Amino acid sequence: MLNSLAVLLLMGPPQEGQSPFISFLPLLLIILVFYFFMIRPQMRKQKELRSFRDQLRKGDKVVTTGGIYGKVTDITNQVVTMEVDNNVRLKVDKNAVLRDTGDIAAQR
Repeated sequence: MLNSLAVLLLMGPPQEGQSPFISFLPLLLIILVFYFFMIRPQMRKQKELRSFRDQLRKGDKVVTTGGIYGKVTDITNQVVTMEVDNNVRLKVDKNAVLRDTGDIAAQR
């Protein structure tokens, strides 16, 4: 991106009869590409993850950011209690829950 900006700056003033908008068109196109291919999909993923965390229910199978697989047994405001083995329960922050294991089986 730095090279593209340097090229635009080194182009000099627009030629006679040429619109100054035309000289900034490549920079605007780069910004549009970044928005549609990087920023927008990331925002969509964050929205889906937030929605998933809000819809967590008891009995859902989940994976944490640390890679711990478990089953949700209790949910409070920001704490999810999950059972990882018989009588082994962990309390994790709700933001540490990534997805349910049903999605993982569907991807394989």
